[in-house]
Amino acid sequence: MPRLDSAAILQGRRSRYSATLFLGTTLSVVCMIGMFVYLWMLALAGGEAAGIDGVTGFVISVVAAVVPVTILIPLILALDRLEPEPRSVLFFAFVWGAGVAVVASLLLNAWGMRSIAEPLFGAETGGVVTTSVVAPVVEESAKGAVLLILLWRRRYEIDTFTDGVVYGGMVALGFAFTENILYFLGAFFDGTLVATFALRGLVAPFGHPLYTAMLGIGVAHAALSTGRFRLLAPVVGWCAAVLLHGLWNTSAYFGWAGLVVIYLVLFCVLLGILVLAARDRRSQITAIGRYIPPYISTGLVFPADITMLSSLSKRRHAREWAGRNAGRKGRAAMKDYQLAATELALLHQKIDAGRPRQDWKMRRDAYLALMHVARDTFLGRAPSPVSPGWAEKPDDSGFLRRADFAHVIAQAQAQQEHVPRSGQRGHR
Repeated sequence: MPRLDSAAILQGRRSRYSATLFLGTTLSVVCMIGMFVYLWMLALAGGEAAGIDGVTGFVISVVAAVVPVTILIPLILALDRLEPEPRSVLFFAFVWGAGVAVVASLLLNAWGMRSIAEPLFGAETGGVVTTSVVAPVVEESAKGAVLLILLWRRRYEIDTFTDGVVYGGMVALGFAFTENILYFLGAFFDGTLVATFALRGLVAPFGHPLYTAMLGIGVAHAALSTGRFRLLAPVVGWCAAVLLHGLWNTSAYFGWAGLVVIYLVLFCVLLGILVLAARDRRSQITAIGRYIPPYISTGLVFPADITMLSSLSKRRHAREWAGRNAGRKGRAAMKDYQLAATELALLHQKIDAGRPRQDWKMRRDAYLALMHVARDTFLGRAPSPVSPGWAEKPDDSGFLRRADFAHVIAQAQAQQEHVPRSGQRGHR
């Protein structure tokens, strides 16, 4: 059975490994570890001053900060289940928020208060200005930097506006995770941990993800659009993120009335994101129904597959069937098949929208090669006609017709090995 790097193919790259991703993730993890050391030292110093166990306070603060993260990450990822983003890139975004963004914000917020806000407005008013203006500008800029890196280095990874929301949400959750440890640690020593956890962990854990999602949408627009002013979209998204963040911080000065108003605003923003995600999912399903049927003649796709690919529940049932038919490898192969077919449909959608990749023919053939190898894997060695569990009728699948994909597979392997091959035509 030919071996292909499915992760690299699905990411539209020659290799899954990237120097930018490796260096960025390494820097982020180092910064995150540095922040944990700093928080540990604060816990020890605070415990000594208060005459209580600082280590216990640190552990409790970390556990409390983990709670909202474990709840929100699955909810954010659920927005984009048809074409999920690479785990390595999602991890990079999260640790950037938990490391680089927090360190930069901690330093710049302190500098902004000392050097700008307090000299211009005095100590009391300067504190308000720092909270309402300086902090939102600094923090959304620090979080948003990773989205600009993704726009620069991983533009073709962003297929929908929902992708921008997901990446924005992940970096924001990382930021909120580390920031919450700091707040919970202070509250532990003040005796207000329960109230602080209720506010930051239960009542308003979605604040940061909603703010940075605005910038994520702007970055997605820049990646998806071909207009002259597309690069202004991230600026508009950044302004919206700063505005929402500033409104939330300012609402604290207006008591319950301010809290109710900002909650209504954020609720409307959340509804808008859900509508956007639903629209993107319908667009992906439409693309599958439009661009995958022409490949039925290759023997890689059957009418039942189109139905299966257009439904999350049928995709899950298909993976379960593949697991029963060909074991763990079969289940993984079915997942690769589903993702490759979805990426193939989105590739054609981009071409029709006037946003083709220069190497789109190689990308198309790589997806076809992966679908071919994956289909052979999840079908196993069945000697008779196969009727997968997702088929609506027993005869929907029919016999597997083996088109000659040797040249397609060889081309995909050569691309990953950086071996140029000429004179090969893509399968149409």
